[in-house]
Amino acid sequence: MSSPQTGPESQAKAEGTTTPEQTTAPEQQKQWAMAPAQPAAAMSGWMAFAGSLIAMVGVFNIIGGITALFRPTYYLVGTAQLLVFDFNAWGWFWLGLGILQVAAGVGCLYGQMWARMTGIGLAALSAIAHLAFLAAFPLWSLLVIALSVLVIYGLMVPPRGATA
Repeated sequence: MSSPQTGPESQAKAEGTTTPEQTTAPEQQKQWAMAPAQPAAAMSGWMAFAGSLIAMVGVFNIIGGITALFRPTYYLVGTAQLLVFDFNAWGWFWLGLGILQVAAGVGCLYGQMWARMTGIGLAALSAIAHLAFLAAFPLWSLLVIALSVLVIYGLMVPPRGATA
């Protein structure tokens, strides 16, 4: 009978009998305890690129919104020549869209799926809205449309190791 201090291993040694579990090396017995943890999924390079890019476009839209609200004479055309809305409405639109884009960009950098889907929708909305705002700021609008297309591509590229 084994005592709590000696245990079955020390009793088997004293009696000269060994079990198959005791004949293996201690390193092999404890191998299960030292198994490495499952590797964390690495973020896709495209996801990081698109997340930072949508956050940057969001900051640009915030600046454009503040400009439209406080200095509408900065733009090339007057309010009457805009396709839709006036500069006050566009200012609030760009400000709200920019804040949402920055939040989605930060979420993408943390690898959140909600941010990925939201970012695709916000980038598409931004591209369409800049198309409507094209008369007021043509080169800038074309640049933001191109950046929005890059964001959509970057967020749609599957992560590394994806099977579907």
